[in-house]
Amino acid sequence: MAAARRLALRLAGLLGAGTGVALVYIFGSNAVDEHGAKIPDEFDGDPVGIQQLRRTYKYFKDYRQMIIEPTSPKLLPDPLREPYYQPPYTLVIELTDVLLHPEWSLVTGWRFKKRPGIESFLQQLAPLYEIVVFTSETGMTAFPLIDSVDPHGFISYRLFRDATRYMDGHHVKDISCLNRDPAKVVVVDCRREAFCLQPYNGLALPRWDGSSDDRALYDLTAFLKTIALSGVEDVRTVLENYALEEDPLAAFKRRRSQLEEEEQQRLAELAQGKKPTGLFLGALAGRLWPRSKQQ
Repeated sequence: MAAARRLALRLAGLLGAGTGVALVYIFGSNAVDEHGAKIPDEFDGDPVGIQQLRRTYKYFKDYRQMIIEPTSPKLLPDPLREPYYQPPYTLVIELTDVLLHPEWSLVTGWRFKKRPGIESFLQQLAPLYEIVVFTSETGMTAFPLIDSVDPHGFISYRLFRDATRYMDGHHVKDISCLNRDPAKVVVVDCRREAFCLQPYNGLALPRWDGSSDDRALYDLTAFLKTIALSGVEDVRTVLENYALEEDPLAAFKRRRSQLEEEEQQRLAELAQGKKPTGLFLGALAGRLWPRSKQQ
């Protein structure tokens, strides 16, 4: 009886207080075959009550594991090999409040607004990044939304809530399960918790409020193209420089504007026959992100 009590307490802890005996009856019975005959299992040698408790405990432990852990240790298929083209980088981006904004009214119910610049964003980045929409929404909600924003198929893969790792009340995108080189993966989200396991792979944008004047995707396109066209070996050495910024894209624009002004000054000095005090244009990209602590 002591063993049964211990197992019952573990089951209550797994399922939560107040769980009914009916669950033990339903999930603690033998499985049956197509003819209705009971299928023997490893618990048959136990007393009936212990059998039911153990089967129920195993069922809900496995079910809870399915909810908490990603559906697979390799969420994406292997990268494409020649003669097929595999973009050099992978972009993992959230759908809600990054690409789309949910709006509700009594007249229309729930509707999703597309962020300005989304078509240009996908088209320009598709040759440089393998685009993966990885959202904490369910597939039933997100799948038709992705179809609506990407009619030309620039998005390579779609991952939903069941592919996240559930930790401390948050759906976390664990890129170690992506089957991609983490040095080439950029995660874009509006929640830092979404990439807390790999913080230097992520770019946390302010949550989009649905404003039609928003320009963030245009700025994000410029940022990500600069990384790709600069041939950055490890994106973490770049993203680390923006990890503490409230608005990393605004910080990028400030640095870029400053460097462009310096470059204009350098060109003016050259035109006047003076020795330039600035750096060569080719060094501008490197100055957008100072040397990383990881190097």
